Amino acid sequence: MAFFLETVFGGLMAGMLYALVALGFVLIFKASGVFNFAQGAMVLFAALAMARFAEWYPQWLGIDSLWLANVLAFITAAAIMFAVAWLIEALVLRHLVNQEGATLLMATLGITYFLDGLGQTIFGSDIYQINIGMPKDPIFVLDNVFEGGILLNQEDLIAAGIAATLVAGLSLFFQKTGTGRALRAVADDHQAAQSIGIPLNRIWVIVWCVAGIVALVAGMIWGSKLGVQFSLTTVALRALPVIILGGLTSVPGAIVGGLIIGVGEKLSEVYLGPYVGGGIEIWFAYVLALVFLLFRPQGLFGEKIIDRV
Repeated sequence: MAFFLETVFGGLMAGMLYALVALGFVLIFKASGVFNFAQGAMVLFAALAMARFAEWYPQWLGIDSLWLANVLAFITAAAIMFAVAWLIEALVLRHLVNQEGATLLMATLGITYFLDGLGQTIFGSDIYQINIGMPKDPIFVLDNVFEGGILLNQEDLIAAGIAATLVAGLSLFFQKTGTGRALRAVADDHQAAQSIGIPLNRIWVIVWCVAGIVALVAGMIWGSKLGVQFSLTTVALRALPVIILGGLTSVPGAIVGGLIIGVGEKLSEVYLGPYVGGGIEIWFAYVLALVFLLFRPQGLFGEKIIDRV
């Protein structure tokens, strides 16, 4: 029982990180109808900015505090992501309003390659580390309930807590603030939102800024775990099954989908892997997403796209 719970908890913690990346896709699609294929590049670009400025600030300012260097680097990276969001809206999306979905998708692909190249030009192409002080040693919990206790990775536990806090904060933002309600109105009906005076361009900038912050937090966590390298863009591919499962238009769906896939990957690898030769964790999420595409293409919580037209 203890081993089963370890596997489930490990899956839940991984699922929260998947959900965090998927959230960036969902936020932008809900507000603008754009499937943002550049979300992975945004994660990489934000992580590169965080890693490099955390390295540069101690050299420039002569500070020895890791905490202060990380705070300054996070603020700088957030400001850069705000600028990126504003430029994307002003230079690209504003000129593609009411275009076909394929056109918008190609635009985000172009943004992806541009951010990849720009990141390499500005920050370099080496592998960088983000050290935010998260402990990496495992701990045992519930040792008074199960013999030997349950082994948990402290880094994964803290990362999942950070992701859950951000998701909860975004939920409160959408539900309790005037800007959040305006974002939900735009998501429901663009023309109706415009008719009551909600400026679409400003809302899109806000949404891309929020997605930029989500990308920064995701990049910071994944960069701390895996190092900041250009393969980090593939983390977005891990989020695609999540949004298919949960629904491309649903914020709660991104969370639930991430948790389901995280737990499903771990359990299938542990309990089915030995019978099929292993490697299930690599493809399990995509097979599950394919099943949902066949029988419920809108996902668990999403609405049919035809209803939004």
